[in-house]
Amino acid sequence: MSTATTASVSTHILDTSIGRPAEGVAVSLAARGGPGARWEALGGSRTDGDGRCKDLPALPEGTTQVRLDFETEAYFISRKEVINRKEAEAQQDAPRARDSGAFFPEVAITFAVIPGEHYHVPLLLNPFGYSVYRGS
Repeated sequence: MSTATTASVSTHILDTSIGRPAEGVAVSLAARGGPGARWEALGGSRTDGDGRCKDLPALPEGTTQVRLDFETEAYFISRKEVINRKEAEAQQDAPRARDSGAFFPEVAITFAVIPGEHYHVPLLLNPFGYSVYRGS
């Protein structure tokens, strides 16, 4: 694959369990030139305070399919540690959870692209489910 961009991708994550953007989630991007082709890892980013990845790599020329991988388990572990700290401050003997509480430790979204189009793919996330759609 060459380095010319034919389509572009952006994403953001909203944690619907708290009604806020999911900050600090690692997102990786891969592309391929068709259903039988090998995936090419292009790089990644982390969501910012607004839950957005503003610096995802460009897609190579000939890309027809894209995969976004969201590392959700680490996000839920860090969020649970913050919640547990707050509970422990309020109640000295509050137990600490050892697991992440995330049923889906990662979310992989694969979709088709057309050259020249922009694809905004938001992820609505909570510990026990997720939804995704093509945004604008």
